[in-house]
Amino acid sequence: MSLFYDSHLVLIQSTLTGLLMALSIQVPLRMGVFSFAGAGCYGFGAYAAALLVIHQEMGALEAIALAALMTAGIGLVLGLVLARLNGLYLAMATVAFDLIIGVIAVNGGEFTGSSTGLYGVITDFSMSQMYVITVAVVALIAFSELGRTGRRVEAVRDDPQLAASVGVDVRRYRIVAFVVSGALGGIAGGMNVMVRSIIQPLDIGFTLIVLALTMIIVGGARSWVGAVIGAVIFTWLPDLLSAVGQWQELIYGILVAIAAVLLPRGIHGVLVDGYRWGKRRRRDGRAEELASDDGDEPELVLADPAPTPPDQHGLSRPTTDARGRA
Repeated sequence: MSLFYDSHLVLIQSTLTGLLMALSIQVPLRMGVFSFAGAGCYGFGAYAAALLVIHQEMGALEAIALAALMTAGIGLVLGLVLARLNGLYLAMATVAFDLIIGVIAVNGGEFTGSSTGLYGVITDFSMSQMYVITVAVVALIAFSELGRTGRRVEAVRDDPQLAASVGVDVRRYRIVAFVVSGALGGIAGGMNVMVRSIIQPLDIGFTLIVLALTMIIVGGARSWVGAVIGAVIFTWLPDLLSAVGQWQELIYGILVAIAAVLLPRGIHGVLVDGYRWGKRRRRDGRAEELASDDGDEPELVLADPAPTPPDQHGLSRPTTDARGRA
């Protein structure tokens, strides 16, 4: 493997887990559900996977899968309990859930390791397995943005009343958003603890919500591509800004503020608009070329006038051209 890959392996691992965590927030937002429960499920999944490995000697994949099932169940319960909430109230309720997970981790005694967390989560989890899981999850999310499913998701987000009037079960889509968000958060947390072999209360909590939202807002909230862009930028940017020393956080904040103000649809929205603009320019150019070709007047070829028969006096009449000129 190349030297660059080996020296940046931790950043690559953080990018993959950050991507899944960002998707755990983005998926419900795509359905108009302002839920941040994915961050709490990330913490729960990390602790659950660590406990399964430490106390049950379970393999990495089994622990991640079981943790994802647990967090999906938590998402189902949250979806049923919070079904009547919307907007800011729903966001605050899910933030409270995230904070509760952090409080339990700190006050869990020996079970959760209290403030020091859990150490020694040693497994045979490999980068190949991490890549396969990430690609499979992203492919499923990308598939959900296509065709009939994608159109229904957009309808549920943009106009739930209209979607319900045409037969879309809005409540079921909202609950599915909670379940998928929980599963994604659990997978991300489980993978993170497998590659780091440690989980602490400082690794979860409100900072995760801020990080995931920053990735989505800057990258783009309407597509999985935006989550990929945001995960790459905000995983690698702090490392790139380390050269500026104590000004790192200031520059980081300024860049985020500029992106949030000038790019309301995120970088992905700018790329989509640029692609459509270029495509429209090419189409208009071809249309102009066709119009100019059709507008060329064909060369008028005048046939030689036929000889005019002589009049009654035997004199021949003057010939005229097509415009009546002699």
